[in-house]
Amino acid sequence: MTCAKRIVLSLLACVATLSAASAYAQTTEGVAALVNDEPITTVDVRNRMRLIIASTGMSQIDEGTLSRIQDQAMRGLVDEHLQLQAASEYDIEVSDAEISNSLLDLADRNNTTIDVIIQDLQNSGVDISTLRHQLEAEIAWQVIVNGRYGSRIRISEQQIELALERLAASASQPQFRIFEMLFEVPGPGREEQTIQRVITVMNQLQQGATFPELARQFSDAPSAANGGDIGWITASQLQPEVAGIMPQMRVQYDQSGGRGALSNPIEVPGGFMVIALVGARDGTTTLQYDLVQITVPTSALTDSTASTFTAELDSNPSCSQAEAVASRIPGAIYTPLGSISAEAVLPAIRDALQPLDEGENTGVLQSGVGLQALIVCDRAIAGPGVPTRDDLESQLRGQQLSLLSRRWLRDLRRDSTVEIRD
Repeated sequence: MTCAKRIVLSLLACVATLSAASAYAQTTEGVAALVNDEPITTVDVRNRMRLIIASTGMSQIDEGTLSRIQDQAMRGLVDEHLQLQAASEYDIEVSDAEISNSLLDLADRNNTTIDVIIQDLQNSGVDISTLRHQLEAEIAWQVIVNGRYGSRIRISEQQIELALERLAASASQPQFRIFEMLFEVPGPGREEQTIQRVITVMNQLQQGATFPELARQFSDAPSAANGGDIGWITASQLQPEVAGIMPQMRVQYDQSGGRGALSNPIEVPGGFMVIALVGARDGTTTLQYDLVQITVPTSALTDSTASTFTAELDSNPSCSQAEAVASRIPGAIYTPLGSISAEAVLPAIRDALQPLDEGENTGVLQSGVGLQALIVCDRAIAGPGVPTRDDLESQLRGQQLSLLSRRWLRDLRRDSTVEIRD
């Protein structure tokens, strides 16, 4: 009997008899895999399988599901060995205190305590060392990824401005609270294996397993460490394939009475995604302008007013220069408007302001009161949860680090010697 079959049959006995300890104890131990000559034992695999089953609340586990859980356990353990081996090359050691703090964070996110987590794992036949090893690998990997790439990442002012522009464009759009799972296709010819992982997760979700814990154990996205939680986001910030289903998801969410909505698997570049919509709200942010206005009323217009006005604006005067500009245009009135919402101005003016940055102007506009122009002193997104420039810089840095982290791990998988024992 092969090592892999012994693991599966042992766990099937566990599920069938509800006596994990006795079933596992009867299994002959051995080496399930070698990662650069470092062994992963059958005990390691079974403990990880138990952890996946216990932490996600999986139920109705048939032989096929159990086999896919085993594949996921092996995949996770191989990655963790590669991560810890890389950390060892950089002399990175994770202290017990760091692991305990991470365990405390995990308990806080699940509104429980470390003692309750330990007791629940023990009741499921899982040694706490299995979870601690997983957390150790997560911490070590974060440290070496930051150490290797952190100093190389430079977020430019232009990148921040572009992010602000995207926020401005989507300021009044509906916002969604989303949890995600990403299932990467590890390489050519591996799509069917990935599809089977997706099927396993979808079946367990339908049977009541928790999305965050499934995400933590199965998702390949950086958000897995947070249970797949990516917070409040607009559709325009999502991948196009995901954004396209958001109207349907919103309908499902509303029909559920706010209990949530779950997507079908979505094919995206490099794999598949599953998302859960757990919150939805209308746009709570607005685009705010700080404006000054120069107006020449109809009664003061002459044949040369428009050309004079245009010539003054062509020099792109700042807000501090606007009053002097108005003084050089016969009959012009200078008015500081202060802070005003984009929604509070007329549509034609809003359209003229939309492409402008700080210090730019609308040019001469014709209105019912005569000729006028507005100069943008400042523009900003206002409302609850609006990120600061520092927040945006941190988000952009995190996105780049996540991308580099995934690439590095793929390189480690490709360049390492991994032997799965049959």
